[in-house]
Amino acid sequence: MKNLLKISFVLLFCVSTVICVAQNSEKIKVACIGNSVTFGYGIENREVNCYPSQLQKMLGEEYQVGNFALSGATLLTKGHRPYIRNQVFQEALQFEPQIVIIHLGLNDTDPRNWANYRQDFVGDYSALIDSFRNLSSKPEVWICKMTPIFHGHPRFKSGTRDWFWQIQGKIEVIALGKNTELIDFHTPLYSRPDLMPDNLHPNTEGAGILAKTVYQRLTGDFGGLQIPDVFNHKMILQRGVKIPVYGTANKGDKITVELDGASLSAETNKFGKWKVEFPAKKAGGPYSLKIESKDKSIVLSDILIGDLYLCSGQSNMSFALKTTARAKEEIPKANYPAIRLFNMETVAWGGKSKWTEEQLQKTNDLEFFSGKWVACTPVTASEFSAIAYHFGRKLYEETGVPIGLIHNSKGGSPTESWIDRKTLEFNPQLVDVLMNWEKNDFVQAFCKERAAFNNQNSENPKQRHPFHPAYLFETGIEPLKGMPIKGVVWYQGESNAHNVEFHEQLFPALVESWRNVWGENVPFYFVQLSSVNRPSWGHFRDSQRRLAKQIPNCEMVVSSDVGHPTNVHPTKKKEVGERVALIALNKLYDKDIQWQGPEVKNIKFIQNKVVIEYTFAETLKTCDDNPLRSFEVAGEDEIYKTAETKIIGNKIEIWSDEVSNPKHFRYGWSAYTDANLVNEAGLPASTFSTEFEE
Repeated sequence: MKNLLKISFVLLFCVSTVICVAQNSEKIKVACIGNSVTFGYGIENREVNCYPSQLQKMLGEEYQVGNFALSGATLLTKGHRPYIRNQVFQEALQFEPQIVIIHLGLNDTDPRNWANYRQDFVGDYSALIDSFRNLSSKPEVWICKMTPIFHGHPRFKSGTRDWFWQIQGKIEVIALGKNTELIDFHTPLYSRPDLMPDNLHPNTEGAGILAKTVYQRLTGDFGGLQIPDVFNHKMILQRGVKIPVYGTANKGDKITVELDGASLSAETNKFGKWKVEFPAKKAGGPYSLKIESKDKSIVLSDILIGDLYLCSGQSNMSFALKTTARAKEEIPKANYPAIRLFNMETVAWGGKSKWTEEQLQKTNDLEFFSGKWVACTPVTASEFSAIAYHFGRKLYEETGVPIGLIHNSKGGSPTESWIDRKTLEFNPQLVDVLMNWEKNDFVQAFCKERAAFNNQNSENPKQRHPFHPAYLFETGIEPLKGMPIKGVVWYQGESNAHNVEFHEQLFPALVESWRNVWGENVPFYFVQLSSVNRPSWGHFRDSQRRLAKQIPNCEMVVSSDVGHPTNVHPTKKKEVGERVALIALNKLYDKDIQWQGPEVKNIKFIQNKVVIEYTFAETLKTCDDNPLRSFEVAGEDEIYKTAETKIIGNKIEIWSDEVSNPKHFRYGWSAYTDANLVNEAGLPASTFSTEFEE
């Protein structure tokens, strides 16, 4: 009896083993090939939290995911630790996978590798791919664009940054040449340095993003039909150009879009993206927009076709209509159904407060802005940017064209926070602003101190903040990509006025960064800093004037005449917004109007006088009917003396009895200036100095 029971047990065990083996053999085997990122270096409880393990949970029991990574591995066979010459490679081959995911190349940026053997990379990678394709399991091979290496890496500037992008390009070449699918590991993490504690290895959350990226590509499950937040009821679509409608859905889904009786369809690509483009339309509406997939329908109503502008910057752009000098007069009149407002509100303001855990997490998750389209009413306008509102209202009143205003400014934000990361990394004058941000002299002290105060409750040493370089581009500009706009209105500089020379590098980079999004011809109109008693502001304003002349299709509005000696947020915003509108009306709507103040055209030094000829003025005058103020003259010693003045048509003569042989002059140079020169339209002249003219 005992022997019979023993035999039965053995038979039962053998049958169970056979069943388990059979079940296991039916699973789809996925081999994850890689280096320390795939291995899960630095991740707590690595065996459970590395990306292959998280991928296993997502894929479920029908799959068997194996982690065949080697920390420090190079793709290059002659590299310092070639993957293909290690035991783990043999184990991966013996696994007989049906799917292979390869993520290699990061360690090839080491100067021992790429600098010496770069010419072998394509061949070595191709050989690795072939070694798997030659298996009897005939696996499908996927290769990955590398995860980011951030600026804190010790070799970043000495070669890693440059070699990284060279390798990234070769990986794309290999994918094309070997006909493999390409998985983008770079983009999902490039805006998440908070998930890379050592600037190279993702933490558990970062590994989860990699796992999700692979899962989506393998399964085609991208979460169903979704559209960007900027697509909403009451939105404005740009007239006169093709009208794109886009979003994401599951791979292969057919998406149908209807607009004003016209219907277009598209199939979602392998990256989960879809897009249709309707022919350009004239201003008009309202229209409805219907977007459908096989299992979801989205209907947006009350959509207008008109002109769409992005209004951005820092607190003077944020300054709400309700707090302006003319709020009581202007708000009741702000009833314009054809003006639409998209106010991208922030999850936390930049005031002196400790942000909550939820605010800190949303900041890290790039969920800093949120908004929806609304029609312009006294209620909605009162909370909206005053400058943006007055700009839009002036345009609408003069043209009758529906106007859309996207507002996404952030109080206190420095210029560098609005520039994309790659532009900062590769600009030799700007890359250092990324380094050791909390102690970086390029960064204004206010920004560092305020960010440190806001982030006190965070336990993440790499906690993000809107003042960090590239952050506001990643959260405020990136989500708007693909949406055509008419132009940009910009008011910022207060948080960069401490370093004029650095801003002279930053501002052109900002314009270029945004034109990479919306096209090289997108108009860029900005407001010169106003007047306040901060020592560098005269110099900074003059620098802004010169920058406007250097950058194509870029114009500047003077606001120094509406400043305040102690308040960095002057309340006279209507004048500023309408001055920006004058530029747009002349440049974009062909209105024959005076659109800017007097501008220096010619300077002559005649004996003891300076004769200054102005353009954009037939007749010069003062805004208050008092004598001209704020002109100064100096000799070769550059010791400036207050000048006597005389207006003669569109010219001004200046002189001083204390300067016998003048060589320089300047105007409106005081940080808080009472300069009063205007043209016949009442538009003010800019701060000016001959010291920096070529």
